[in-house]
Amino acid sequence: MSYFKFYHFRRGSMCHQFLLFIIYLSSFRDVVALQMSFESTHTASVPELASPPSTGIFYPIEISPAVIPQYPLPNESLPPMYPTFPATYEPVLSGKCPVNFSALSDILSKTASDCAQPMAMLVGNAICCPQFSSLVHIFQGFYSISSDKLVVPNAVANDCFSDIMSILISKGANATIPSICTIKSANLTGGSCPVNDVTTFEKMVNSSSLLEACTTVDTLKECCRPICQPAIAEAALKISGGESSMIENKDAGQGSNRVDILSDCKGVVYSYISRKLPSVAANIAFRRLSACKVNKVCPLQFKQPSEVIAACRNVAAPSPSCCSSLNAYIAGIQRQMLITNKQAIICATMFGSMLRKGGVMTNIYELCDVDLKDFSIQAYGQQVAGCLLRSFPADVIFDNTTGYSFTCDLNDNIIAPWPSSSSVSSLSLCAPEMSLPALPTSQTMKNPAQFCADEIQLRVQQFPIPGLWEINTEWPYFTCIFFLSSLLV
Repeated sequence: MSYFKFYHFRRGSMCHQFLLFIIYLSSFRDVVALQMSFESTHTASVPELASPPSTGIFYPIEISPAVIPQYPLPNESLPPMYPTFPATYEPVLSGKCPVNFSALSDILSKTASDCAQPMAMLVGNAICCPQFSSLVHIFQGFYSISSDKLVVPNAVANDCFSDIMSILISKGANATIPSICTIKSANLTGGSCPVNDVTTFEKMVNSSSLLEACTTVDTLKECCRPICQPAIAEAALKISGGESSMIENKDAGQGSNRVDILSDCKGVVYSYISRKLPSVAANIAFRRLSACKVNKVCPLQFKQPSEVIAACRNVAAPSPSCCSSLNAYIAGIQRQMLITNKQAIICATMFGSMLRKGGVMTNIYELCDVDLKDFSIQAYGQQVAGCLLRSFPADVIFDNTTGYSFTCDLNDNIIAPWPSSSSVSSLSLCAPEMSLPALPTSQTMKNPAQFCADEIQLRVQQFPIPGLWEINTEWPYFTCIFFLSSLLV
């Protein structure tokens, strides 16, 4: 459970105090390189399950190069997640896609890193596929930047998509990204959307309102109080033929076709936005929109937990057989993929609902010390083994010395939420509408530390969902930094 501590400010300039505050905040984050093995399994004993999680900052594990095994045979496969450095080379392109790919080199490199060969399957849902999808949208708009079109012609779509993949693979990306992310060359063409040129688009859509809504996507607000998403949906509806066409197709029994048209038209809207924004700004906006979608669904696959239900149905106190069965089941889940902290809440609730439907009424998460981090990939052999990605868009970082790394949420060492019923339909990670607190006055800001403490207490009261507050500890700190920095102007 996260806790907060504030230092008393000593005498000195406010700038000095602010710098001390920033340095203190930086201690709440860390970037760790994740090392894991899919071959080994770990089933904790009951004493381990009953032990409270350790607290403190999880620093990167220091490993001497002398203890890393050497693999002299070039054809010998390496253990999963050992630092492997992808071989890069100059790609051979088709020559049939009339695009200056060097102008997109930055976003291509970012996508290759996020979808790196050894990582793509593990981070596909939360990192790789959102980034690859963003690349496709940006390429679609960039392709016809000098023309009136918003899509890639069918005649060259396959060649362009093939060239994109050739460049990504040459930079170390996984060759199976299209199948992992279910994205193909047809996504570049606009599909069945009836509008594919700028002139018609701007006649039918209020483009200024669309760009105003989507130029800057607020990470915190968009997922619960969306602004850009409804603007995109409205634009897609208009260029797809409007509501009258939707009603006609529904009456004719063509509902599924209508969904496909709307989906294709959303791609055209994304293409228009990417034409109007710099590629970096467009990528940030698209990744933030994807994060909203990603964090609404649990991507894990749950098989029927018959053995867990049989062992835990009638327990009311810690039971060795129940906890052993539960831990063995969760160990299988841990081999699937890295998930975000919000996804972990949904996954834990979903699995708990399955257990409740089977007759397990007792909160066995609490009895067996099951944490949110237990639903994600584990670094075996470590005390704080699980890694949950933060709910904000993240990237995989590649370094020639340390290999691949990404930021884990260090506030995930909390008990997984047990559902109050066997249904998850009512689960929401958004707080109800609320009035914002008044801006600080000169009186309240005489004691910045106390003001920030009050802000944190207010946020805790406004977000009573178990686990959600601990996960989003960065929010009040950003608020406090903003208010403190305003004093220095």
